[in-house]
Amino acid sequence: MLSLILAGGRSRRMGRDKALIEIDGISCVARVAIALAEAGLEPIRIAVANPENIDDYGATIPKEINVEWVLDASPHAGPIEAILEALSDPFLEANELQITPVDVPWVTSELFTTLADTIADDDALAVPADGERMHPLLALIRPTPVRELLTNDRRPLRIQFAEMPHSILLENRAVLKNINLPIDLE
Repeated sequence: MLSLILAGGRSRRMGRDKALIEIDGISCVARVAIALAEAGLEPIRIAVANPENIDDYGATIPKEINVEWVLDASPHAGPIEAILEALSDPFLEANELQITPVDVPWVTSELFTTLADTIADDDALAVPADGERMHPLLALIRPTPVRELLTNDRRPLRIQFAEMPHSILLENRAVLKNINLPIDLE
């Protein structure tokens, strides 16, 4: 299985680069990469908007983690474009892809392993939910059906994924919490 960290956003609402925000002394990008590595989801691809991000983010990630860097073909185009780029990799035809945004610093390796155990044989994806809403940017996806359904549709992922055959994993809201605004760090 392969994993993809979506780290190409502008962080406008936060006012600073979310990937480099530290929680307990560890950057968000490193925290997410560590959780993926602990779940056995290496190599970890990290999609970034600019080449400078590779050096900045890479300096915070433990060297023993197997990271592959991917430059977004269209910087800041959004998560759907980054996911579609990743799904164009022929290696994924027989594999699943675990996606995750860079701004979920409390995500755990257990979430990723449980998603893999949750996905039903005939489902296109497994997505965590907190009882109130789905968290589509933390989905485990099967490339072929998802690629075919996403290719010509730019509606929000939460709507598109809800319409695809999917499994739901109920998860603690604290694990799924993302940071978008400075208040989210309090």
